[in-house]
Amino acid sequence: MDILLLDALVPEATAWLETRHNIQYRPELADDLVALRKACYKTKGIVFPRQSVVTRDLLDFLPKLKAVARLHVGTDNTDLEACKERDIKVIHASSANVRSNAEYLLSTLLLLYRRGIVSSLVGRKHPTQQMGRELYGSTVGILGLAPTAHTLAGMLHGLGVRLIGYDPAVHHTAPIWERLHIQPVTLPELMSQSGAISVQMLYAARYRGFVNSKLLAACKRHQIWVGISRSHLFDEGALAEALCDGRIEACILDGADASFAGKTSPLNGLKNLFITPRLGSHTLEARLRSSWYVAHRMHEAISTLDSSSGFGQLPSSEPMNLELPGAVPTSQWGESELLMR
Repeated sequence: MDILLLDALVPEATAWLETRHNIQYRPELADDLVALRKACYKTKGIVFPRQSVVTRDLLDFLPKLKAVARLHVGTDNTDLEACKERDIKVIHASSANVRSNAEYLLSTLLLLYRRGIVSSLVGRKHPTQQMGRELYGSTVGILGLAPTAHTLAGMLHGLGVRLIGYDPAVHHTAPIWERLHIQPVTLPELMSQSGAISVQMLYAARYRGFVNSKLLAACKRHQIWVGISRSHLFDEGALAEALCDGRIEACILDGADASFAGKTSPLNGLKNLFITPRLGSHTLEARLRSSWYVAHRMHEAISTLDSSSGFGQLPSSEPMNLELPGAVPTSQWGESELLMR
């Protein structure tokens, strides 16, 4: 077996790989490390699902492995140092979900600005005190300049939104701010001036608890928050307090960890906190882009017998083209065929 798929590609990308390599799709092995080790002794490439952890110990049982891949952003669950030592390529389709995540953030902003829409859809009468607000002319704070922010900024600018922003890793004089039509501000200014905050910061361990009581103390009252960043970015106690005292009117976060807002969390049961199960990247188009990216990069990685190029991460640094060789219009395959997670 050349390639093991623990996570499903779109059928067309799988078929393309099957014409070039010996492939098996065995998602059940993701939850059985012993069986995985036995099955993959001679495997050259593995596509892992989001939740699987690639450790040094696991790699010790996979001497022929040349590449590990994921269909999503992030390498938190991959021991990059161990992969580097073994000249194993690390492939992640980091740009495949950019547009879908940006559209998710835009849609959640609109939902919270016009909360009566949701109330009507679920059969509730529209409360008079929940008067809707317009995005046009409002001020939205962009917290973090991850690639999704670049696409979101263009969408919001086109809707007449005033954009201000802050990123701890981007200097306020960097040309990117002007290019995205975002006015760089200090963190207290971001909190005090924004009617809404969109969070798409790239997470690192040093940013754990970045959204804390000191930051939220500067919140403009009745602010709304949306985000796709790791939930470790938030101090749960500080966020709960802000949601309860009116500083934050409502918050929608995508893909929070299982323990976030759990039974022992101060966030548990808050009616103005909404958590969605990674819906930002859950689109047919995103799965198509990520599948074809991983398929092509995996083919390149395991087809190169000479490993002189050494270790390297292979992120998708440029926008993906839906018209990749072998790709088909979305109308030719249904959602049920994608096995999307």
